Amino acid sequence: MDLVPALEEPLKKVLGPATAKVMAEHLGLHTVGDLLHHYPRRYEERGQLTHLADLPMDEHVTVVAQVADARLHTFASAKAPRGKGQRLEVTITDGSGRLQLVFFGAGVHKPHKELLPGTRAMFAGKVSVFNRRVQLAHPAYELLRGDAEETVETWAGALIPIYPATAKLESWKIGKALQTVLPSAQEAVDPLPEPLRAGRGLVGLPEALLKIHHPHTKADVEDARARLKWDEAFVLQVALARRRHADAQLPAVARRPKPDGLLTAFDDRLPFTLTEGQRKVSAEIFTDLATEHPMHRLLQGEVGSGKTMVALRAMLAVVDAGGQAAMLAPTEVLAQQHHRSITEMMGELAEGGMLGGAETATKVVLLTGSMGAAARRHALLDLATGEAGLVIGTHALIEDKVKFHDLGLVVVDEQHRFGVEQRDALRGKGRQPPHLLVMTATPIPRTVAMTVFGDLETSVLDQLPAGRSPIASHVVPAADKPHFLARAWERVREEVAGGHQAYVVCPRIGDEEDDPKKAGRKKSPEDEAERRPPLAVLDIAEQLAAGPLRGLRVEVLHGRMQPDDKDAVMRRFAAGEADVLVATTVIEVGVNVPNATAMVIMDADRFGVSQLHQLRGRVGRGSAPGLCLLVTEMPEASPARQRLTAVASTLDGFELSRIDLEQRREGDVLGQAQSGTRSSLRMLAVIDDEEIIAEAREEAAGIVAADPELTGLPGLRTALEALLDEEREQYLEKG
Repeated sequence: MDLVPALEEPLKKVLGPATAKVMAEHLGLHTVGDLLHHYPRRYEERGQLTHLADLPMDEHVTVVAQVADARLHTFASAKAPRGKGQRLEVTITDGSGRLQLVFFGAGVHKPHKELLPGTRAMFAGKVSVFNRRVQLAHPAYELLRGDAEETVETWAGALIPIYPATAKLESWKIGKALQTVLPSAQEAVDPLPEPLRAGRGLVGLPEALLKIHHPHTKADVEDARARLKWDEAFVLQVALARRRHADAQLPAVARRPKPDGLLTAFDDRLPFTLTEGQRKVSAEIFTDLATEHPMHRLLQGEVGSGKTMVALRAMLAVVDAGGQAAMLAPTEVLAQQHHRSITEMMGELAEGGMLGGAETATKVVLLTGSMGAAARRHALLDLATGEAGLVIGTHALIEDKVKFHDLGLVVVDEQHRFGVEQRDALRGKGRQPPHLLVMTATPIPRTVAMTVFGDLETSVLDQLPAGRSPIASHVVPAADKPHFLARAWERVREEVAGGHQAYVVCPRIGDEEDDPKKAGRKKSPEDEAERRPPLAVLDIAEQLAAGPLRGLRVEVLHGRMQPDDKDAVMRRFAAGEADVLVATTVIEVGVNVPNATAMVIMDADRFGVSQLHQLRGRVGRGSAPGLCLLVTEMPEASPARQRLTAVASTLDGFELSRIDLEQRREGDVLGQAQSGTRSSLRMLAVIDDEEIIAEAREEAAGIVAADPELTGLPGLRTALEALLDEEREQYLEKG
C-alpha cells in the first residue's frame, strides 16, 4: 500500500516461486502488501462447527466439520473393469446439516486412513450436485489436531481465519503464508488523515492488519473491520472527488436548444404526452447541457420506462444548438433497433437534405462494423461534414477513421457493456469534451451509485409509460416436477394460439468447439460428478420444433450469426412472421416486440438476478399481460432456487438489485470484467455500509476542495496510487 520496501517486497522472495506463482495467477497477489490486504472472508471458532445447510452451488468453499462416517465402495468402470474401482464416501456433519465428500481411485488411500469418525478438519472444495445430493468431490483437507504443536501455532488464537481461496491454494495455506508476512504490517503507512482517524476512534493501520489476520477476540475483528472499511470507502471517495473536481475545470460548449427548432417540431408530432418523470429528467438534462463544463449524468430507469425517448430529446436539443450527438449501443441488434425506432419516431424530421424532409430536419445515420464499404463511406462523410446530426452505432463509432464535425453529446446505452477505453475514445472525438449521458436499465441502489458512479449526477425514471402490462413470473422446477415443464410449453402454445409470440432463452449457443483436452477421454466417475453443461439454443430449438412446439414457426438468434442474418430474424419476429424465438441473451437489452407476451428462460439459475430482470422486461411491452417462466433443475433448498423465487416474487428492479448485491459475497461492485484488476472493495459492503460511504464522501469532498493535489497528505496519495492504480482511476472516471 505504500513505498516502504517491506510491503513492496515480491512474494516470490518471501514465500518461494511456486506459492508466489499460484497467488499471482489465481488471486492477483504479487507483493507482501497485496497479501496483507487479502482479508479473511469469515472466522471459525475452534469449539464450533460451521453451517453446512447453506452452501452456495458451484463455488469454492471452506468448511470446518466433523467426520460422521466413512465407507469404501468398489465398482466396475472402464478403467477398472473387474470391479476394482474404489470410491470413498465420507459424511461430515456440523450438528445442523450433513455433507458428503467423495474420493475416487488412488485418491482414496490417504483420506481412508485419516478421515476416521470423530476427526475434525477443515475441508475445501467446489460444491456440486450428484444424484440430487450436494457434495464436495476430492476436497483438500487439513486435520485440526488440537494437540499438534504446528497446528496450534498456525491457527493461533481461538479464531481460525477462512480466506477467499482457490482450488490451487486452500485457505489454510494462505493463512500460513500470512503468518510469514504479518510482521511487515508494522511498516504500513496510514492513509487516513490523523484528525479524521482520531475523531472517529479508529485504530491505526498496522494494528488493524494484525487484528484482521490474527484476532484473539471477536472485538479485535470488529475493530479491524471498522478501520479497514473506512480506508476503502475514504480512498475510493477521494478518487471520485478528485475526478469531479477535475471535470468541473474542463471546458465544454453550452448547448441550448433554439426555440421552434428540431426539438419543438419533434415534441409537436409525438402521439402521446411524456410522463411526469420523463419531463422532470429532461429538465435536469437540459440544465446540464446549458453549462460550460461537461455534463456527466447517469440516467437509470426500469426496463421500458422511456429512457430512449429522454435520450433522443437531449440529442435533438444538441443538434438544435448546432452540435452532433452519438448514441453508443452494445450490440449490432440493438444499434439497428435504436436506429429503426428513432427514424420512425422522427419521421420527416430524420430526412435532412432529402426531398420531402422537413425544414428543421437532420440526418440520422447508422454505423456498425458489418456495414458494406459504400454505406460506411457515406455515413463517415455525413459525420465529418456535419450533415448528420445524429449517429447511432456500436463500438465501430470509436475507430480512428470516424471524424465528427462537432460532437456535442455522447449517449452510452447499457453502460455496463462498455470498457473504459471505448468510452474514453468516443469522448476524445469532440473538439472540446462532449457532454455525457450514461443510461442503464439495471436499477442501482443509492450507495452503489455513490460508490461506482460517484462522479456522475443521477436521474431516475421510475414511472412506466401508460399502456404497459404487468408481467407474471413463475419458477418451473423441471427436476422435481417434470409435468410443470410440459405445462410451460402448453402455455407457450396457448399464447401463440391467441395471436401472440414467445421467447425461449438459453445460456449457451451450442456450436462451441469441444475442448481438445477433454475430447477423446472416457468419462471417469469424477467427470460424471460434475454438473451437465448449460442448455444450448441450437439443441433446444431442434427439440422444441420436433416436440412440444411442433407446427409452430421456431427461429433461432445468437451472437455468432452474421449481422445481416440476425437483423433478418429480428425483422421477421417483429413483423409476426415467427412464433417462437429461441435465443441467447442477445435479446437482453432494448429488443422491443410488443406482441411477444411469453418468455421461458431455460437453466434460469445460470443467470444473474439483474440479467433475469432485464430479460423479463422483453415481454409485456404491449397491452396484453406478460408471462415469464424460470426453468431450473436446482433443488428447492438451494440458494439458486431462492434467488429465482425472489425474481419471481417482485417486479421492483431496485429491490432485486439489492438482493443481487447481497448475494455477490466478495463485494466486487466495481466490475472486475471491465477494469481488468481486482476489486478494491474487500471489506466494504455497499448495501450495509451506506452510512460509512455517505460520511466518507463528505470527508473526501472537504479534503479535496482544500487540497486537490493532496500535497499535505503523502500517506493518502500513496494509498490512492496503490488502491486505484492508473487503470482503476480511469475506470472510475468513465462511470
